[in-house]
Amino acid sequence: MIIKSLELADFRNYENLRIDFSSGTNILYGDNAQGKTNILEAIFVSATTKSHKGSKDKEIIRFGKEEAHIRTILEKDGAEYRVDMHLRSSRSKGIAIDGQKVKKASDLIGKLNVVFFSPEDLSIIKNGPSERRRFMDMELCQLDQIYLNSLSKYNKLVVERNKVLKDLFEHPENSVLLDVQDKQLCEYGSVIIKAREKFIRELNEIISPIHEKLTGGKEILSVFYEPNVSANEFEKKLSSARKKDMILKQTTIGPHKDDFSFVVRKKSESEGDNREIDIRKFGSQGQQRTASLSLKLAEIEIVKRAKKENPVLLLDDVLSELDSNRQNYLLNTIGDIQTIITCTGLDEFVNNRFEIDKLFKVTDGTVSSEN
Repeated sequence: MIIKSLELADFRNYENLRIDFSSGTNILYGDNAQGKTNILEAIFVSATTKSHKGSKDKEIIRFGKEEAHIRTILEKDGAEYRVDMHLRSSRSKGIAIDGQKVKKASDLIGKLNVVFFSPEDLSIIKNGPSERRRFMDMELCQLDQIYLNSLSKYNKLVVERNKVLKDLFEHPENSVLLDVQDKQLCEYGSVIIKAREKFIRELNEIISPIHEKLTGGKEILSVFYEPNVSANEFEKKLSSARKKDMILKQTTIGPHKDDFSFVVRKKSESEGDNREIDIRKFGSQGQQRTASLSLKLAEIEIVKRAKKENPVLLLDDVLSELDSNRQNYLLNTIGDIQTIITCTGLDEFVNNRFEIDKLFKVTDGTVSSEN
């Protein structure tokens, strides 16, 4: 899987842009606020239909314009594909694959698999549960169409149920709707919970050896799923919580309240020094950042195993946030993966004697190839 080229029209600060990528390592460098991250964002939107920043379509259209276009040429299993995306400020986006209109945005998911790594991701461990759920959801949605559909329907149901709960005082007759919604919530929610359980099991197999290498064999990392409710008890607990939900006017039970923890155990020759630390709460900044890097590296391997192909790796100015040991580990792990990296300077690559296949300079919404 590689991205051969990207074309933008009225996307963020780009009026018109075409950029042809190498199948190896591509470096986009330049000062801050020139548009480097916008290129990665466009690729992420092409893969997932959403901005990695959570921005709405109208917010990523160039100022003063009503529409934006993204065209991505992919090569997958020896075949070439064209993905066109038409962003509109006042309507839903239009998507086409090889000129054929895609009816649902979800039908595009999985065509292009990307792993996006930014400095913000280094805080995923210490941030709130919503950040960790978002990581898990973005990964599972790329890999599992059933999960994607179940999550989309579940989230809509939560919004609808919350609206019913808020309106019950004025419309008590709508309480009958809760019975229908609760049944559907349990149906789709159970699919989500079971998929997350499986994901965490697979993640642990991959992340533990990665983290052990990153820490020089000093730490063992385990990830634990903390479901708000089990699939088997969902219906019972949702029913029991209805009075509470009516008072609070929101749905308090379900996988939209899930979390997962990161527990580190130090390896020591001395017996008794096997304390387990939940690094969300008690870990040092260094431990949290190392675990976040382990998580992203594990994400690459999960995609490889599930899709039997490499994802495209997008690194947004993340190298400057890592010490030399972690930089080297990350760069050595890339291997044969197509990688697109943004940075402000080239020192980290020169110092590491890192091979650059294609180099681009980004200046105020223009991109020039330098090799």
